[in-house]
Amino acid sequence: MRVPIVALSLIVAATIAVWGQSRLDGKLETQLERLFPTATEFSTKQAAPPHFKAFAKDASGQRTLLGVAFWTTELEPLERGYDGPIKMLVGMDMKGILTGVVVAEHHEPYGYFSVDRKEFAAQFVGKDIRDPFKVGADVDAVSRASISINSATRAIRNSARRVARQLLTPPESSSTAK
Repeated sequence: MRVPIVALSLIVAATIAVWGQSRLDGKLETQLERLFPTATEFSTKQAAPPHFKAFAKDASGQRTLLGVAFWTTELEPLERGYDGPIKMLVGMDMKGILTGVVVAEHHEPYGYFSVDRKEFAAQFVGKDIRDPFKVGADVDAVSRASISINSATRAIRNSARRVARQLLTPPESSSTAK
């Protein structure tokens, strides 16, 4: 009697694990859709570096990779704001252009007028990972929230560049392009 119960338990556990890996959490899927509104499907989390892939299907059913999304806290875990990590989901196309930022969680005392503002995340849309990401120059600064804004900006820049180095094909330089 003991063997069938153990076997049944293993089958149920394996089924739950496989089903759980094949589906995204509803909240996460909504966040990914904000980063890639034309995507028709998203992968489960991939490893090395941890990321999600966004795909679009054309009329013939052919899948095209639109870009990748990643959590800054998974790639830059030591980057901290004034009161801890600022968890952000960042989208990037396959050319190294940011498609968006979703601030998912933070404990910043001035977050309501710094990292929570729609304008904070919106300023990164269309930003190239090769840009300087300098607060006060190409990233808007917020008085009294400089630690939060600087930390969030560094986390976005560093995690995007890390993902790009590992997943994107470098552009051809003008000297080698014909």
